[in-house]
Parts: sequence; structure tokens; C-alpha cells
Amino acid sequence: MKKKWKWVSAGAGLISLLASGGIYFSNKIIYIRKKKEEEILERETSEARFDLAQFEKLPKEEVQIPSPFGYSLHALLVKPYESNRYMIFSHGVTESKTNMIKYMNLFIKKGFNAVLYDHRRHGKSGGTTTSYGYYERHDLKAVVDWLKRKVGEELYFGIFGESMGGATTLMYAGTVEDEANFYVVDCPFSDFTEQLKIRLREDFKLPPILLPYTDLFLKFRAGFSMKDIVPLEAIKNIRKPILFIHGQEDVYVPASMTKELYDAYEGEKSIFMPERGGHAETYVTNPEEYERTIFEFLEKVAPWTRDYPKNEIYK
Repeated sequence: MKKKWKWVSAGAGLISLLASGGIYFSNKIIYIRKKKEEEILERETSEARFDLAQFEKLPKEEVQIPSPFGYSLHALLVKPYESNRYMIFSHGVTESKTNMIKYMNLFIKKGFNAVLYDHRRHGKSGGTTTSYGYYERHDLKAVVDWLKRKVGEELYFGIFGESMGGATTLMYAGTVEDEANFYVVDCPFSDFTEQLKIRLREDFKLPPILLPYTDLFLKFRAGFSMKDIVPLEAIKNIRKPILFIHGQEDVYVPASMTKELYDAYEGEKSIFMPERGGHAETYVTNPEEYERTIFEFLEKVAPWTRDYPKNEIYK
């Protein structure tokens, strides 16, 4: 009898340990520590990723876009052109829309206006949890819907997403609506569960046994499952052109995930995977090649961009 209770006690202890681990790691996921806005701005400007004085010269408007989940999404409408051509920029986890200004500049050179917005629980937007594309894809639709109302039916637009923003872009296009004229995704993950396995192993030296318990608490506390976030499945429903980008030195989200997405996609596609470039650093490591890749892709999917640059600020 004592032996039996010993096993029962050990089993209860193990379950308690796994449950505690599930609570801890679900906290790490939905309440991930964000960078401060001043920290992002300092990094981007001190490393000359964009010129703040030039950015401030651009005509822009702050807007609040209602999310379907009850909070507001803070956005900047940047409009150097009187045209119907726009890019929407979807940033990565822990970052803010400020991180996307350097990418925006590339598209302004080619005649696009822009909408930069903060994801839920990031920057100046509302929201209490981060869901890595699950709720964010619907927020992206809210941004698209707002822009459609603003510009009208003649709207021509693309979406650019980095890291979590790239995964969000693919989840939006593949599970909500494939409304953009084209997409650019830089260092997205292909499967959130697989991404968490990698981070659990690399950051905590732990096996994936904790993930089912973590997922249980994600469902209970935030209303989503890591199994719901699989861009590799979503991509099967996309029909518009996609440019995939990923630096091969990325040790946070492996470049093999983007290659997997590229190989699985059956529509019009291009890929840029330079040898150099860590996570979300492909542009800053390879600026000339990155710009050339963007421009070549645009000239294929939007031939009118060959007439640019015309904007004096970014000539």
C-alpha cells in the first residue's frame, strides 16, 4: 500500500510540476516582454536605419482604428502621394510600428503611401495579450477595412510583415481574406508549435513535453491554441503573389521555415535568402540587395512602379 501511495504521490507531483510549467510558459507567451518605444526609436535612428528628420517631413495623420475585439489600434497614415496605392506594415513581436519605417521608405520610393500600425498590446494600441497571429489577423483585416473605406473601391495595396507580422500576414491572407494585391513576408515562422519547441529547447534547455500543458493554459487564459497558428496550412488558400525573405544566420526563427513556406506555396512567388542576416536583420545587413529584391518584385507584380522614384525626400 505504501508503495502504491508513493507512486500516486510522485504522479501528483509530476502533474503539479507540469501544470506549473504550463502556467509559467503561457505567461511568457501571452505577456512577452515588449521593447519600450524610446528604445526602438533610439536603435532605429542611432544605427541610421531611417532618418527621423526626413520622416517628420512626410505628410502623416495619427488614427485610431477599432479592433473587432473592443480596443483601438493606433496607426499612422503616411501620404506623400495623391493616389490609391498603399502599403500596410505589420511589425514583429516586442516591436512597434516605428520598426517598420525603414521598410516603408523603400515602398515610398516606388510610389506607395503607407499605413503603419501597432499590434494589440504593442506600442499605443490596446489589447491585453499577444497571440502571434490568431487575433492579430483579424486586427489586420480591421486595418484593411478602414483603408478601403478611406480610399474607396479603387484601392490598390500590398501588405508587408516582419517576423510575427509576417506570420500574421499569411494567416490573414490564408484564413480571413486574400484581399491584398501582393504580400511581402520577412522571417515568418511556418508553425507556431514548432517555433515554440525551438525556443523551449534553445532558451530553456527543456523538452517539448511541457507544450501540451502550456497549450491548455493558453486556451483557458487567452482563448487560442498554438495549433491554431500554422501559416504553412494557411498558405494553401492564398492566390496573390508573395515575396519571401529570410537571412540564413537567423537563430531565432530558422530560415528553413521560410524555405518550407516558399516550397509549399503554389502561386506566383519570389525568394531572397542571403547568407548574412540574423532575425529581422536581413535588410540592415544587406540593404542594397534587399532594396533591389523589393524593387524587382514590385516591377513584376506592379509594373507601374518602374516609373519611380519620383519623391524628392527619398530620391
